[in-house]
Amino acid sequence: MRFQIMALLATLLLLAAAMPASASDFVNRDQVVPSKTLPPCAQVSVLLVDYDKNQPMPTTVPADLAYECLLTIPLNITSAKAILFEIPLYMNWQSTLDVLKDPPAEYVEKVQPPVDILAGLETISADLDSGAITNDYEFGWRLYQLLVQAHDGHLAYVLDVVGGVFQFTRPFPLVSVSEDGSKLPAVFAYYDILGTQFKNITYTPSPIVKIDDIDVNFFLEELSQVGSLQDRDALYNNLFYNLAQISLGSSGTATGMFSGGGRARYVPLQANTTFEFANGSISLVPNTARTYIDFTNVTSGEALRKKVVYGEAFSNIPRTPVPVDPGTKRSEDGRVPDLIAATPVGYPVPVVPGPYNLINGFYIDQPGYEDVAVLVVPSFVSNAYAEVPFQAAGKKFLEKAWNDGKTKLILDVQANGGGTILQGYDLFRQIFPDSDPYGGNRFRYNPAFDLIGQTLSDFASQYSREEGLSNYTLKGVQSSYFDYHTDTNAEGEPFKSWGEKRGPYDVNGNNYSAISRWNLTDVYIAYQGGINVTERSNNTWWRPENVVLLTDGYCASTCSIFAELLTQEVGVKTVALGGRSNSNKIQAVGGVKGANVFQWSFIQSYCEQAIGINDTLQDSVLKEYKASRATDRAWAYGINVRDAVRRGDDSGVALQFKYEEADCRLYFTPEMTVSAVAIWKAVVDAQWIDSSKCIGNGGYYSPHDRRATQGKTTSLRPAHGQMQSAQAREQFQAFESTFSIETERQHHRNGFMQP
Repeated sequence: MRFQIMALLATLLLLAAAMPASASDFVNRDQVVPSKTLPPCAQVSVLLVDYDKNQPMPTTVPADLAYECLLTIPLNITSAKAILFEIPLYMNWQSTLDVLKDPPAEYVEKVQPPVDILAGLETISADLDSGAITNDYEFGWRLYQLLVQAHDGHLAYVLDVVGGVFQFTRPFPLVSVSEDGSKLPAVFAYYDILGTQFKNITYTPSPIVKIDDIDVNFFLEELSQVGSLQDRDALYNNLFYNLAQISLGSSGTATGMFSGGGRARYVPLQANTTFEFANGSISLVPNTARTYIDFTNVTSGEALRKKVVYGEAFSNIPRTPVPVDPGTKRSEDGRVPDLIAATPVGYPVPVVPGPYNLINGFYIDQPGYEDVAVLVVPSFVSNAYAEVPFQAAGKKFLEKAWNDGKTKLILDVQANGGGTILQGYDLFRQIFPDSDPYGGNRFRYNPAFDLIGQTLSDFASQYSREEGLSNYTLKGVQSSYFDYHTDTNAEGEPFKSWGEKRGPYDVNGNNYSAISRWNLTDVYIAYQGGINVTERSNNTWWRPENVVLLTDGYCASTCSIFAELLTQEVGVKTVALGGRSNSNKIQAVGGVKGANVFQWSFIQSYCEQAIGINDTLQDSVLKEYKASRATDRAWAYGINVRDAVRRGDDSGVALQFKYEEADCRLYFTPEMTVSAVAIWKAVVDAQWIDSSKCIGNGGYYSPHDRRATQGKTTSLRPAHGQMQSAQAREQFQAFESTFSIETERQHHRNGFMQP
């Protein structure tokens, strides 16, 4: 039963080097078969270390064997209990902790059910005591499952044995497409869709109707819940191959969560996945697991634990990858990297390229679309080397587009999981220069938060704001949230004291700090956010009605801030792509709407800093953070410390718990899975020419439950003949090459949400 449940959850991607022409002809390469009498981890070692030297060196092992190996890692109850003692220290900083237990009714009805994180930790502790948890992996997996129920991309604690040993994959990416943009979408093997688009197949692709003998829509909707987004349609989209995610390389969710991208790479799989197609054919695809750990001399779960827990295993693993395309150019002297990466598949050559494909400007070079500019922003950076070039690329493109007579602007933020907070503010200010972005935010009150703020504010108040500019230690204090001089209150005025900023203020029965706003003219603003935000001016460029925000629901963190500013401050409309197989309206922003993420180690460093300033705090609650070791075994960890709150909203409800439909919904079509231009043209048509093209504004029908979709599958027109041109073959191969992209671990920074 456990494995049946596991089969409903996703995995990481790493496609086989070559896929067959038909999705139903998948064949895995042969591997050396170790003796079944060996312990599972020893069998893994044989496959990866003692392999047949006459065969290519293996990089993966069967998924079920990897899972069996993980289950043999012994449990150290003392260590587990210590972790459970420390996690609530950090959970006290989670801004949504109280509301998650009892969210607004609309959130529960349309988004996600409640979850009591602290009660869940107590249940895990009780199961440790009773012996219900028998191994280290099961303990880590229970923690992961608990926190993912918050559906907050900023909240994470991934134990080393869960995130750092194996990455699981189904080497079989999928897409969900509508035949004509109006009919309900159906799920297809992406390889089949490529075949129809590049005319290299002669059969008619058949939609998938069952996965592992379960209705395909039900299977995928359940599977999607392992993701870090909150909205169910956004989660569903994230299962599939997506051009914007591919453009991000290893910092995106690769070819989709179904095939093992994003957080699904942590989720164990059974041996195979079975696909049943509408035409009656059945395919059995072996699932695999990849590891970066050297399994030399790993003869048991205990030996593996020693490697993992004591850090030896991770010495050669890249933990902070920079999202650079392998084709990235370098300057002529070979010393300074040129941040302009190769154009990602599915996109035209940009008019103005930005760093690492994190921002690119395009025109639609087709009749009838000559007045449209498209600014593609799949990330807001979180990369110190790209922050200033990112800002500069946006400015250059917007100025060029305006001077070239472009009167309409698409802001394409598909796949945007966030990044540097101030990049969101800056890009908004670039587009609407006369704006005054609000961006209200608040902390959840807790004693450690208060002690840090009081200590750092008192220390900073002894010096002028300018003195810290030449003093590194003082600069770190005076530029932090915990110096009350740094930002402003909701009205844009300075706080008068830490007490005024701290509160606590009762909001719907819970304690928070005062609403604060980033002071974009503060002397430390560039130090805080990497850039100086564009100054206000009286310039007017595009009118709000001539700007549209395009998302696929994967808009989170800084992207959600950017979307809030656009839609609420100036009234920009939104178009959302994809979603589940129905014709209901969907949300445009489906990711975490929190305003700031802290790594746990960041909180710990603030506690240490406060104690260093005032040693009487040695006996306060801060000492527990200073002694904390929970992060030693964490593969990833983060806390959403700030709620985002809307201007003039007296309800006190954080944006995280507000449900807001997009102004227009469009289905993905087959062409959109290989051409970004096809997406942009559809957006122009629906936004400025014929709004009836929006789903829900005159679609075929509006099913309100899953039963209405049963049996209503579609089939794509068959392609006739083989690929005729070298260009078509080259394009096809370019898409094939993306199948090997893997999601890699990312560090949090500012508002950044890890994939």
